[in-house]
Amino acid sequence: MTHPLKTRAAGIRASVCTLVAIVMAVASSGTAFGQGFLLPDDRMIMPEPVRQSYKLDEFSIDVQITDQIAQTQVSQVFRNTGTTQMEVSFVFPLPYDGAVDRMTFLVDDEEWEAKLLPADEAREIYEGYVRRYEDPALLEWSGTGIFKTSVFPVPAGSTRTVTLNYAQLLKKNDRATDYTFPLSTARFSAVPVDRISFRASIHSDHNIKNIYSPSHEIEISRDDDRNAVVEFSAEEKIPASDFRLIYDTDDETIGASVLSYWPEGADEGFFILMASPEVKKESDEDVAKSVILVIDRSGSMNGKKIDQARDAAKFVLNNLNEGDLFNIVGYDTRVEPFRPEMERFNEESRSEAIAYINGTSAGGGTNIDGALQTALSNVQDAETPTYVCFLTDGRPTVGEQNDIRIVETVTRLNPHGARIISFGVGFDVNSRLLDRLTATQRGQSHYVSPSDDIEVAVSRLYDSISSPILTDIQIAYDFDAMDVDDDSIVTSVYPSQAIDIFAGNQLVIVGRYSESGTADVELKGRVGTEDNSFNFQVEFAAEGENAGNGFVEKLWAVRRVGDIIDQIDLRGHDDALVEELVALATQHGIVTRYTSFLADENASAEEELGDIASNRAVVGSNLLALEAVEGQSAWMQRNTKQELRNLGAGGGFGGGGGGMIGSAPVVGDFAADAYFGRAGTVVEASAVDSALAGIRSTANSCVYKRGNEIIAWNAAERGERENAVNVARFSDEYFELIASNSREENELIASQQAGEKLFIKLRGNMYCIE
Repeated sequence: MTHPLKTRAAGIRASVCTLVAIVMAVASSGTAFGQGFLLPDDRMIMPEPVRQSYKLDEFSIDVQITDQIAQTQVSQVFRNTGTTQMEVSFVFPLPYDGAVDRMTFLVDDEEWEAKLLPADEAREIYEGYVRRYEDPALLEWSGTGIFKTSVFPVPAGSTRTVTLNYAQLLKKNDRATDYTFPLSTARFSAVPVDRISFRASIHSDHNIKNIYSPSHEIEISRDDDRNAVVEFSAEEKIPASDFRLIYDTDDETIGASVLSYWPEGADEGFFILMASPEVKKESDEDVAKSVILVIDRSGSMNGKKIDQARDAAKFVLNNLNEGDLFNIVGYDTRVEPFRPEMERFNEESRSEAIAYINGTSAGGGTNIDGALQTALSNVQDAETPTYVCFLTDGRPTVGEQNDIRIVETVTRLNPHGARIISFGVGFDVNSRLLDRLTATQRGQSHYVSPSDDIEVAVSRLYDSISSPILTDIQIAYDFDAMDVDDDSIVTSVYPSQAIDIFAGNQLVIVGRYSESGTADVELKGRVGTEDNSFNFQVEFAAEGENAGNGFVEKLWAVRRVGDIIDQIDLRGHDDALVEELVALATQHGIVTRYTSFLADENASAEEELGDIASNRAVVGSNLLALEAVEGQSAWMQRNTKQELRNLGAGGGFGGGGGGMIGSAPVVGDFAADAYFGRAGTVVEASAVDSALAGIRSTANSCVYKRGNEIIAWNAAERGERENAVNVARFSDEYFELIASNSREENELIASQQAGEKLFIKLRGNMYCIE
């Protein structure tokens, strides 16, 4: 039976997002600004606006999605922090083309009427508000419809709980369903939101395959193949980006979707491929694996660290499956394995291994070369997936101590392709050695700060790799309809190393493509000792299509920057790579310690945004910091590099987890509290403040602040700016320009503040708005 909302929404293109609740507050003394915007009551004559204060205590979103229908409830608790009563009106812009069925609006459980205004009338309200109060924040929703309620009071010092309910028909592209909640409206809050929580329950009549958020770190729980719950929460944060959730459904043995985007005028497009193969096993038994724990017990591990390392090892042991193979290699000056060869896991061997771990104590030097040689001597075949979990808190001091020779030995002794997962604990670790090991042995590097718990870090990673279902994955693309070399169409794919998929996870890769159209994709891998292959079709968008997937380009750019830094770190300086890093960082606002000058609003003339030669020299000089192999700086640089390389990947080994940065302006070293949805490395607050002050970012591009000028990334060349067309802010010409722009272009313009001069290139023309 056809769902009634689908029937009523016939002819209306389904939305990719929800409504946004924005508070519009009006008081007899003037205007209040905060989480939202004030829309004056037409019946009142307003004096000059006077700022009042209020804050958003809580912002909670609860969504029930059944197939293509989303029922959303939004609850917001507003507090009047001023000394006078505020008369407020709620306005709900439809920032996209939402097919909304019905809406209810409650203030402290009392229902209020909300009137839907058509796009033309809404535009008049937006433009009138912007002209009157010279506040462009609403411009990004120009040209859409809005819901508006009548005015209600908020007494001084009191709170009002505003609850909004609406149903929505979601956009569906092939098998992928797209839900967006515009959390970024809360970025206009004067102070951080006390608590933000999001929960979505998903039910489908078909098997739910891939669940992915390109914007935020999410937690996913599944009760069965057709039901899932997605959650995230944050405290004391100002969201930097909208929340976006994409999932697909398929009853076939593999669920696969491609999200693609080809910017107008670009030579190539960008894509994300998500795949969840359903592996049919001959029995219900888990695929056997081999796990070797290599545990540093040198003198520097004494105290809390060795206690945590013991607990981490016990966690892994307690979560092995019956029949798995395992061993433990403890090392200091000496190397002492639990067993001379791999042990079959059962209750007896577990008990004996626990006793071995309990007897571990810290003391002596650090024989890394000997420990890895002993571990790899246990690997006897390539059919069983093998994971070597290598933990150290220092540099080699016993035996071979040269990084290159240690890696050469490991490579020679690892013909069966065991994955090495390195855990670098504390700042004294030789981080370059760890990265060399994992880069050559198809693994990952993880870095644990001195204040972090080793057990938590190891257990989190082990949870994600405990049950391999498809290993050594390879992907081939076949464009039969095109008389071109298929290998040349899809390029720059990340992760680039061999990939494994584990139970409960999915494959997420990003890449570039040079031809649009339909492609047959073959995904090959191993299930235990058996070879498996899966075939499916995907569609790559043509140039100018799928503008809503612009985030794909930024996600690819972030991971490419991580890969560039990795190549320079492990192979040495390369002018071409440095120039590419500068160009990508400038376009997308990717600020690391090497490109920190991009966010410096007081940058000198020698650091002009468009001066590639000068910027290349600055970045090249900053990259010399990678010569450090140990210490806090080296540790943070390698940790940042791995975050960049893994950002936005799915659960496949060689990827990472969670969402991307969305509209975040900074990543890595500068990420402490600067963006919403992902934990960052702890840095000094001044570094974060500097990054936030000098750059304003959207989902795919950014503007830079230089004194009283803000410069869009595509207006970086000073020579072009000298011939810009001048447009007066809030003039008729200004609003004509707004009406022709995309939402993202208007987001950039909306970032302009009073007294600033904005340079931006639109449709090939340079404009100066002041």
